[in-house]
Amino acid sequence: MNAPLVIGNWKMHGGQSECLALARAVLKGLKKGPCRADVALAPPFTALGTVGNAIRRSKIKLAAQNCHWDERGAFTGEVSPLMIKELDCEFVIIGHSERRHIFGESDEMIARKLATANAQGLRPVLCVGETLAERRHKLTFKIITRQLRSALKGLAKDAIEKLEIAYEPVWAIGTGQNATLAQVDQVHQQIRKYLTTSFGSAIGNGVRIVYGGSVKPENANELAALKEVNGLLVGGASLKAETFLPIVRSFN
Repeated sequence: MNAPLVIGNWKMHGGQSECLALARAVLKGLKKGPCRADVALAPPFTALGTVGNAIRRSKIKLAAQNCHWDERGAFTGEVSPLMIKELDCEFVIIGHSERRHIFGESDEMIARKLATANAQGLRPVLCVGETLAERRHKLTFKIITRQLRSALKGLAKDAIEKLEIAYEPVWAIGTGQNATLAQVDQVHQQIRKYLTTSFGSAIGNGVRIVYGGSVKPENANELAALKEVNGLLVGGASLKAETFLPIVRSFN
């Protein structure tokens, strides 16, 4: 298993100067003490180049928040895997709940995006998760299994080793509701079981499963202590270095 992975997803926040200042603050903070986790920053598309330049000589990785499924074409407003790779992105977030539920991305679209990103040498972070209604109807595992099966079918085993899975319960993102530790642990164990059953123990146990559902400094240590939580996908708390850095160090 690789080191834990903590991703700061800045979403649609910050212009060039704001993103540069935040990246520099994170970089400065990481130099002040040991850090066991791998760290990636996912700024808006317009700031990828600026943030990339700021972190170039550091251990911090650059991540894109999304990509299209084609390398090029008549897709107004879209950004291809080749374009973000050219900016030295290592990671790309695929299938975030906001993409699925606000912008209507289907399982098929997400599968195509993941396959193309993987083929271009990017490291996809595949997001899966259920809505509140689905959880209330006890459909959590059915929904997540469907999302995993759709996205990962047809991929070679060596491709599975080059991606991460992020569990983000839709009902616990920006709502003030938090999944309990038991709920998180149960779903992560289920994802691990799916991976080892589908791709074998060696490969399935090597995939990092990160959690993303209203992660804050107040709950990061408890989440990081769970066996199958191999990292964290952080939204709002990643917009300030003083709240993001304690989350990164929760794995120390």
